[in-house]
Amino acid sequence: MSNALKGKFEIFKATDGQFYFRLKAPNGEIIGWSEGYTQKHNAKSGIESVRVHSQTSSNFTVWQSSNDGQYYFNLKSPHNGEVILRSEGYTTRDNALKGAGAVALYAPTATLVDLTI
Repeated sequence: MSNALKGKFEIFKATDGQFYFRLKAPNGEIIGWSEGYTQKHNAKSGIESVRVHSQTSSNFTVWQSSNDGQYYFNLKSPHNGEVILRSEGYTTRDNALKGAGAVALYAPTATLVDLTI
């Protein structure tokens, strides 16, 4: 797969001092992002967990928010049930499912960009 067709993980440090990562599609849109980590190496471990666990559809859950009516997906670790990647809001359930599919497609081969250096 050429780099033009690859996704990209970005690790960054937020104003709260924690490390986060986000997965971007080849077109630059953010597909999902992580929780905060106090150590960069834990964020990198989170990325590896997304790479592996995104290949099993049962690790994804799609839900509708009662606050805004939008649909979201979470990717959870099958080991502890923790959310390892959460999505943006989608107007339809089908679009949220397509977003989860994009994670499964791009995460395994996504390049890693460290924005903290």
